[in-house]
Amino acid sequence: MQNINSMYKKYHPDAVTGSSADGGCTITLKKESGGTDATHLGAFACGEQIKVTVGIARHVAVKAVVMRIAPDGGECRDTELCRAGCAGELDFFEYVIDTDALGTGLFFYEILVLTEGKTYITSSINNVDFELLDREGEKFYLTVYEKDYKTPADFGGGVMYHVFVDRFYRGEGEVGSRQDVVINPDWDNGIPQYAEYPGASLENNMFFGGNLWGVAEKLDYLNSLGVTVIYLSPIFKAYSNHKYDTGDYLTVDEMFGGEAAFMHLLSEAKKYGMRVILDGVFNHTGDDSLYFNRKGKYPNLGAYQSADSPYHDWFCFKNFERDPEQYEAWWGIGVLPKLNHTNEACRRFFTDKDGVGARYVRAGIGGWRLDVADELSDEFLDEFRAAVKAENSDAVIIGEVWENAATKIAYSHRRRYFGGRQLDSVMNYPVRSGILSFVKYGDADLLYNTLTELYGSYPRFVCDSLMNLLGTHDTERILTVLGSDDSDFDRTNDELATAKLSEEKRKAAVKLLKMAATLQYTVFGIPSVFYGDEVGLEGYRDPFCRMPFPWSDMDAPVREELLGFYRALGDMRTSPALHGGDFKVTDRSDKHIVYTRSGGGECITVVANRGEREVTVECPKGAKLLISSGDMTSADTDGTRKITVGADSVCVISAKEN
Repeated sequence: MQNINSMYKKYHPDAVTGSSADGGCTITLKKESGGTDATHLGAFACGEQIKVTVGIARHVAVKAVVMRIAPDGGECRDTELCRAGCAGELDFFEYVIDTDALGTGLFFYEILVLTEGKTYITSSINNVDFELLDREGEKFYLTVYEKDYKTPADFGGGVMYHVFVDRFYRGEGEVGSRQDVVINPDWDNGIPQYAEYPGASLENNMFFGGNLWGVAEKLDYLNSLGVTVIYLSPIFKAYSNHKYDTGDYLTVDEMFGGEAAFMHLLSEAKKYGMRVILDGVFNHTGDDSLYFNRKGKYPNLGAYQSADSPYHDWFCFKNFERDPEQYEAWWGIGVLPKLNHTNEACRRFFTDKDGVGARYVRAGIGGWRLDVADELSDEFLDEFRAAVKAENSDAVIIGEVWENAATKIAYSHRRRYFGGRQLDSVMNYPVRSGILSFVKYGDADLLYNTLTELYGSYPRFVCDSLMNLLGTHDTERILTVLGSDDSDFDRTNDELATAKLSEEKRKAAVKLLKMAATLQYTVFGIPSVFYGDEVGLEGYRDPFCRMPFPWSDMDAPVREELLGFYRALGDMRTSPALHGGDFKVTDRSDKHIVYTRSGGGECITVVANRGEREVTVECPKGAKLLISSGDMTSADTDGTRKITVGADSVCVISAKEN
């Protein structure tokens, strides 16, 4: 079997090999589009032709090779592949997929090899690698997107920084005040307001005083990290400190500095070449809002107050006349009444050419991150993208999606985020899971399969724009995750409020974080840093992951060490290979992974080792070390440089592209 595979690789070096569990058949698959290798891709523009080549050893008594393909939810169609010659001991079979004939959408397919004694069927765990079974398994899937679909070309090449406004920095500038809030003056040691237990009610009306003036004042600092995109937590007028309970979409919260601070930030960020992205919470509002007005704080008539309100049909009441308290709310949380986007006036408020989406793009923002995108309808997303892109085609639209967005089913409905009319990118939670499993537990298989699946599922330009994160306002702090035992997360809120890593655990976590961040910065997509992660801010579950930024403690050794490393990573992001360069895993085991990024005349090699055995890679003699953490040695031989990476170590190497 190995000889057959090796011979095929000689003729088709980029092919993927699969074999049956009983050893009865081995085949290889290769895809080409436009004359270039596309074996590891699974999304193509409508109009492209994809040539699928199957190689089978001649001694296998093949009766037929069949492509079985079906549109999502549709009927299967079987087509026999044509014989296409031979090489050595291999016979080749070909089939050309005409995507014009398929049309746009999601398709599932498998290859059947019919022999004299058995039929073998491909089954893939990651949409690229496969095995042969004597029964149906996991099908390959193919996305065909609209031919004019594209994402902003410059977006994915830099670094994103996620700011939780109230906890980032108290800037000088005029801000408003409210009588119904609590101000915590202890920026350095104050504990965020927290509930008795997860899920218990909480006012969320304690503020530390961070504002948009403060973000503008710290642009020099962000620039030193290589930041090109600032992603702000919600900034619109709202009752809570987190602002995910919007009160008025057309008003910037006065406690953040209002319209003046917002426009000042946009102006100053532009001088640094940074785009500002807003958090669009369009699935629900706050109950204390202009639209719902449950507490009667707004002068207009809200949906909760009267059926005569112009906003009444923007929400769904079960029986308003009998009990106005019975209404649909996000996850049943009463302070977050769910918007009814089937109501055209409600939907158009966000998606019209003069709606919220286009309005703020016109004001100068660089795009939107859409909260709970799975709960926004296709109609909403189609209209929203059209309005935003008409205003500025370079504005980016990112969805909060926690799974593979190419095959996502939400509320029994298959989503079409990457068909061409909805999203440019999604938050890359799958890669976060893969990186954490590898870095914390040494599971290279999950990381490999996740990277392979996403690269083989999404359009290439979407891969280049993915929002790669290690932590957000919804997750525990990355340093805390890497330094904690699994049982540490089960403690009460009273215990977690002041919990910190021991010095020993923090030291170990810093080492792991350097590896995790290196992976985050070098896989396809754009790294997104949650404020404070770059200086080792700690914190368990919400709200403890939202502590104020430690500006007065920046000279602490652990903070200086991490900050220097993140700045080096930011410098590295200027590499042309990381601006849309090809991605390929070149070596792996269950404890290590090696991959390359190549483009713009440069090839970057990343070696990450969580095993005890050393890993050695060969690079051109002129290869340069860009960044490393842990143990690494190098030795030059004739024409090559051998890099050896020790246990729990990572390095990034740059060389000229072949």
